[in-house]
Amino acid sequence: MSDPNAGGTSETASQKSTKDGSLPTGSSPQLPEMQQEAEEEAKQQLSAHMSYKYEELRSRASVSPGLDIPEDLLHLSHSFGFDSRRRANLGVLDDSTLIFIAGNLMVLLDVHAQEQRFLRSSGGGGIGAIAVHPSREFFAVAEKGTSPDIIVYEYPSLRPGRILRGGTRHRYSCVSFNHDGSLLASVGGEPDFLLTLWDWRREEVQSFQATSQEVHRVSFSHYDQELLTTAGCRHINFWKLSTTFTGFKLEKLAGHFGNSVASDIEGVLELPDGEVVSGTEWGNLLLWDGNSIKAEICCKDGRSCHSGTAQPFALEGGKLLTFGSDGAVRSWDFERISSFTCDGGGSRLEVEPINELVVGRHVCLSSVVKSSLPGSSVWFAQDSNGGIWNLDLSFSPSAADPRRLLSCPSGPIKGLDVSKTSHLMATTALDCSVRVFDLLAKREVTSSCFNQGGTALSWAPLTVNQKGGLLVTGFEDGVVRLLELRADSGVSAEEHTRLHLKQALKPHSAAVTAVAFQPDGHILATGSEDQTVFFFTVGEACHPLGFIHVPGPVQALEWSPDSHLPQNGRRLLILCRSGHALEVESPDLEAERSPQSFHLPELPRRCFGFSSITSRMKRPAGTSRPQTERMKIRREEVEKQEGEKPQPPGPLLCGFYSEPGQFWLSMGGFDSGYLYHCKFSEDQSEEPCRRQDEPFDFLLVSGADDDPICSMTFSSSRQLLLCGMHSGTIRVYPLRPGDLAPADMQAYWALSVHDNHYGHLRHIRCSFDDLFVLTAGDDGNIFSFSRVPPEESQRGLQRQRARIPSPRAYQETESSAVDIQDPEAFSLEAAKQKQDQDLLRRKADQKAAQTRIQLAELREKFKLVLAENQHLPERVRLTPEELNPLLYEKAKRMTAERVMKVRQQMAKEQERCSMALRKLQEWSKSSSEALSVITVVGVRSGIRVSTYHVSANTEHRPHRRASATEAPPDSEEPEADPADSAATQEAAEKQVPRPPVPPPPRVRGRGQDTVRLRKVAERAERVRATMERRRQEWARLYAEKPQEDFEDPLDVLEIQEAKKNIGDVIVVKPPTMCAEGKKEEWNAWEEKIIQQKSEMNRRITNLRDAKIRLVSWLSAQAKRLQKIHHGLGTDLRRSPPPLPSMSPEEMPERKLQCSSATLDGYRAPTRQGRAGTEQEVPPGADSSLKAEEKDKQERNERTLSLSASSELREEEQLTPLEKELQQEEEIRRLHQQDTLLQQMESSISRFDSELLLLRQQKVRLDIHLKQADLHLLTLFQETVILGSFEEREASLQEKLNRIVEERRSIEFQLQGYSEQLKQRRRVIEELQEDEEALAADFQASVAENHHYEDLLTKIFKKKAARKKKEKRAGSPSEEDSDDSLEDWDGCIDSDMEEEDGSSVDDKVCPTGCDPDLFRKILQLRERRWDLEEMLVEAGKSADALKKESDGLITKGKVLKSSQQRIEEEVELINKDKLQKMKQVEVVVPFRLHQIQFLSNGSVPSDLSEALVLDKSEMDRLRRRVQQLQVEKEAEEGRLLQAQRQRSRLIRENKEMTVRLQELEKQCNELMMLKYGRLLDVEALLSMSGQKKLDKLKEEKLLLEAEHAKELKRWKAKVEEARHALWDATEQNTGVLRSTVHLTDQKKELRSKLSSRQKNMDKLQFQDHRRLEDREDIRKLQELVQAQEQQAQALLRRIHLLSSKEGCVLPPETTRLPPLAPAHGPLPSTRGRPLRGHDD
Repeated sequence: MSDPNAGGTSETASQKSTKDGSLPTGSSPQLPEMQQEAEEEAKQQLSAHMSYKYEELRSRASVSPGLDIPEDLLHLSHSFGFDSRRRANLGVLDDSTLIFIAGNLMVLLDVHAQEQRFLRSSGGGGIGAIAVHPSREFFAVAEKGTSPDIIVYEYPSLRPGRILRGGTRHRYSCVSFNHDGSLLASVGGEPDFLLTLWDWRREEVQSFQATSQEVHRVSFSHYDQELLTTAGCRHINFWKLSTTFTGFKLEKLAGHFGNSVASDIEGVLELPDGEVVSGTEWGNLLLWDGNSIKAEICCKDGRSCHSGTAQPFALEGGKLLTFGSDGAVRSWDFERISSFTCDGGGSRLEVEPINELVVGRHVCLSSVVKSSLPGSSVWFAQDSNGGIWNLDLSFSPSAADPRRLLSCPSGPIKGLDVSKTSHLMATTALDCSVRVFDLLAKREVTSSCFNQGGTALSWAPLTVNQKGGLLVTGFEDGVVRLLELRADSGVSAEEHTRLHLKQALKPHSAAVTAVAFQPDGHILATGSEDQTVFFFTVGEACHPLGFIHVPGPVQALEWSPDSHLPQNGRRLLILCRSGHALEVESPDLEAERSPQSFHLPELPRRCFGFSSITSRMKRPAGTSRPQTERMKIRREEVEKQEGEKPQPPGPLLCGFYSEPGQFWLSMGGFDSGYLYHCKFSEDQSEEPCRRQDEPFDFLLVSGADDDPICSMTFSSSRQLLLCGMHSGTIRVYPLRPGDLAPADMQAYWALSVHDNHYGHLRHIRCSFDDLFVLTAGDDGNIFSFSRVPPEESQRGLQRQRARIPSPRAYQETESSAVDIQDPEAFSLEAAKQKQDQDLLRRKADQKAAQTRIQLAELREKFKLVLAENQHLPERVRLTPEELNPLLYEKAKRMTAERVMKVRQQMAKEQERCSMALRKLQEWSKSSSEALSVITVVGVRSGIRVSTYHVSANTEHRPHRRASATEAPPDSEEPEADPADSAATQEAAEKQVPRPPVPPPPRVRGRGQDTVRLRKVAERAERVRATMERRRQEWARLYAEKPQEDFEDPLDVLEIQEAKKNIGDVIVVKPPTMCAEGKKEEWNAWEEKIIQQKSEMNRRITNLRDAKIRLVSWLSAQAKRLQKIHHGLGTDLRRSPPPLPSMSPEEMPERKLQCSSATLDGYRAPTRQGRAGTEQEVPPGADSSLKAEEKDKQERNERTLSLSASSELREEEQLTPLEKELQQEEEIRRLHQQDTLLQQMESSISRFDSELLLLRQQKVRLDIHLKQADLHLLTLFQETVILGSFEEREASLQEKLNRIVEERRSIEFQLQGYSEQLKQRRRVIEELQEDEEALAADFQASVAENHHYEDLLTKIFKKKAARKKKEKRAGSPSEEDSDDSLEDWDGCIDSDMEEEDGSSVDDKVCPTGCDPDLFRKILQLRERRWDLEEMLVEAGKSADALKKESDGLITKGKVLKSSQQRIEEEVELINKDKLQKMKQVEVVVPFRLHQIQFLSNGSVPSDLSEALVLDKSEMDRLRRRVQQLQVEKEAEEGRLLQAQRQRSRLIRENKEMTVRLQELEKQCNELMMLKYGRLLDVEALLSMSGQKKLDKLKEEKLLLEAEHAKELKRWKAKVEEARHALWDATEQNTGVLRSTVHLTDQKKELRSKLSSRQKNMDKLQFQDHRRLEDREDIRKLQELVQAQEQQAQALLRRIHLLSSKEGCVLPPETTRLPPLAPAHGPLPSTRGRPLRGHDD
């Protein structure tokens, strides 16, 4: 494959035809039939091995015609970033290669070697999505742009295999292969959202369907190739792929969220049963069945599965795997999820995760892909916070911890700068990190994290820090930190480089957006979004000078260059986003500052307010600016509004100085597409915010209408202007010598690098030697470009790593500065203002204290004056008014004000008392209603409906309290939780006496053990272990062998259950009932009754209130009728219906009401002395009220009668006209009378009908209440029955608890004894092994044919003749005394004679026997005796433990039987309770049609023989008959299957028996053939080998080990000699290569010098070269001469080294300058001596 790092081209791959000349498939539906058939035939001819040429497809750099810039100006070196916030931006190609998108590139990362390979996009518009083929042999790249393509690359050859065209209009959002890789699904972005199904091998569209929303994920089902799922913004769609005679067809089924909140869905997973699991934004999972939600999966108690977004990604081993933005991977029980059933939608399934893996802190997982290794549990995860992780999801104890494979910034890069002395780059981003990268080594050097995101960064010049390691970084909270890059002393710089916090300041209250050092390094300026610029003096630390306010948020800061110093001095250009530019002079370091503030209001400044001139620009002739529809519409709007108000400028993006007082600006928005040349006006009288200044010149930027310049920088030689565009493209403009800006912006070199939609290129920098170009964008990608090809740069550079600044001498003891952690900390100005305010507050407090002292003195003087005035005679004494009239008037005024103030203050208390009175009245009313019965009487019907009597203090509440207090003895204490029970059990275990554990007996030293004895013991141990293992295997096999009468436990249980439950009656264990449960049921029923009664009372009360309103309304209508009757004659008057009145039984609350007479009667006795009549009420209060009402009614009647008689008298005197008017009035009044009477009648009838309906409802409620009372009676009887059993049941339960506790204690003791017995057995086994080893040692010491073998054997086997001796104090000869003998030990035989009756003298060595051997035999015998004693003691201890254990077991059995007996008694009590409760008579009301127990067609009088049965139970019994028939058939089938299985097992048993007999016979034959007789194999294996043979084998092994060491030593010497020879040969070869290289360079330099001398007058742009003058040519000639001398010296040295007798001289001490690379930039020698670059 050719170099994929080259630039791009403007021609897209979609404009090229396919290899065989066929047309794009997207146009096939529009062709005629013949053309379609020809195209189909051409497509069928696509070869499986056909591929395209990558060099023809990949995008390249675009170069304007006539521009002398090579196409390969920049070579991609490395990608330091990762677009971690892009969806599904990770794929796996093989076990070591990952693939992801980086802007316009595909990066192939080798995770082991950390090497990168790149593939460029074909169209240069960016890449939308990627997908890897299931076979890992292909991967698809879906691009962006106009009609983008999908290119399928082959792997590992990386050849473009297929190109899919016409799938969308602008960009692809996601792609995916199906399970077998035959189909590819793609989804386009806005505006078409087209879902396309491709047969990618034939480059054909199988089917397509438009969607309506943004799709984030498309996925095929792994279990059904016809199912497809798409999910995205607030939707999910399910597709079914069907085959028709015309091809494939997609059928859509939209998912409905139902009651759930619609969510953006990032991930989906298809299940084997066709269901789909999707994630949500809030962390739960949704289980989809069809197009509806079957269940929402969450954790217990409603907790979400993940914090944040959740995504399912795999189904492995019966576990559903999910990950979330909380950085956790969890597995869930898939069987429980798949078997979940629900009745309706919206159900919740609460499941706890089986396993969990938390990747790390601040990790946000967005996608995971599995490793390509088969059977591997390794997954690769994409971290949205910047990184790629290696995860082991086996969830086993041996699983590896998560490992980060790639770490990089996340989100937009906010700051980037390069070192002034080394190939280092520093960046900062909103992920709170500051990182330093090595451009040569292509790795991250170090990083630091802080509590806020970074927003600006600058590398300090060498004048500030000579080491070149000082960084200034601004953060979101307004903090500025000085960080020093340095390597720890004494260690390698590559491994121990860190950023040291040198100082932390907070000059701003908002995010810091720009920092800039003065070129001479004396002043540091910082700008912020808080519209301020702060200045600091720079030294060992930064000290604040002051700040100024600017008209808008600061966008950039730039100090004037050195060329402006003679004319204007040092100035700072401040660019604001609002379109303002300010120029301020450098603050005077020696000027005096204000102690109150850091503000510098007097600092000289000039301001420029950009005013848009885009709408009035006249383009040069012959140029046309392409306009988009949006720009055309905006331009038309501007033309309409022109003359009314000026167009507001777009945001200011960047700028730079041109000449003193002049500068260039790049604007965004409507003003984009130009570079504006501006200058400061001489008139600065207007306020900066109101200024409207216009540029005096501009340059048209070709193709930048919607793509403004975001950042600009110059190369070190100022030959190039590099621009970062809004679309993520790099543009390079050539500059003529001496120009500060291009003459025009039409010709340029461009390369698409970052994402074209959101990868705005904010930062572009050149390295200190112009060798590298660095770019960083808002897509989080950081690219490094080399000015020379990679192979030449590696050959030309003398270092493989960038130089790290070394630490200063005093840095070892220097500690880190105090950091500012609190985001709410005061800024420098706020802290100073607060300090001044605190000082003013202290001064004010001091002044107030002094004023109080003066007032106290004046007060004392005034008191003295008053005292003197009192002592004066009365005639001359002054009154208070005369003494101080002003003060007196003021006191009166203050008194009145205080009275008013007190009234205002007491108004609230007065209102409170009024409210309390109203509440008291309402309470008395409610209490009276509760205690009284209200009866509502009909107006005409006479129907009466009364409320229920519901007492406020009902009887059930004391009963409930009594039931709560009278708990059984078992429930006096609350039930302890598991933790308390565990603690109690632990305490009980501590109290249980444990038998003492004697220490294991210690074996005395064995003396001089030989190697032979040890090996014999080891061999015996191995044989014993082998035999034991085989014995255990046989025991296991025999244990697994079923007995002859074996029965399956499951079958036995089923048979027992069938015997118990034979028939249709299933015996169910009766539930345990207690009186407390019945009491709770009693209370529940009473509450229900009271609730129903209260509801009916509320309805009756509402109807009573309606009657009150009716009576009031009828009274009002009667008054209106009386007024109407005034104008009618007596014969025309209709009497109204009788007016109803409220009886006392309808309004019992009137008893608590009182009239004014009642109050007067209450107050009079109170005023007279409160003589015991406080609570009396005048008995005639009600009667007086009635009398007053009666008198009032009589007066009204008299008035009416008088008015009627007067009217009759007046009628005689009326005129005809008046009579006619009177008749009209009479007719109107008659109509009003009829209407009123009709309304009154209908209201009365309506009320009576409502009362009748309410009475019917109350009657039905009475029936239900009676039934409830009967049920309460039954409950009371049952409660009484259960209460009679409580005492017996409580005593039995107490006994049962005590027995259970004792059994637990016994089990604990048995466990301790078991452990002790195991320990004793281990001790006994060790002693027996020692005894066997002792016998083997004796056999080895005594040869087989030894002369004294029998005698020595008798001495060795002699019984123990020792006796236990008792130590006595003061006995000098205790060991030799025979008077202290005790009884013989029980384990040693008392017989002192040998078996044959002859005594053996073991005190004298036999003649001829070796004394040393004799003494050794005696020592062995003593050791044998010791072992026997210890064996006896261990056996006794084990027997004692066994006896105690047996006793406890017996006691446990007794307790178990007691427990069973008590449990049986409890069961009997339960049966008695049930029996007595069944005898309780229950009243069940029936209707006649429900009684089917008839006798001769009529209901008998005695129904005692009838059976009460529920209808549903009868239906269940009928269904049960059918179920039993089905069960019978199933059981018959099982019986037949079991019989067949039994026959098969019998047959297999017979075959295995015959096979075993054959094998046993074969084994015996082999044993007879080998040994001649049948032997015990275990005994044969336990026999030791020959002694001499073992000894010879041991010596052989020792010699082999010694010889192996010697051979290894000689091999090392040979290897060292070989390496020395190799080094000498390599050195010689290197010298020869260097000679050839120097010769070639010499020739090349001579040709270059000659060509430069000829073309000195011509101005050409040369890549990586600068124009040289004659002095440079002379120095180059000197350099060539020096290199010739060096070449001659090297030739002489080669000649000496190649000769055999030649004398090798040391190399010359003169150090020659190194050679510059052949194609690299030559170092500038202007103004400094010529020297090398090896620093």
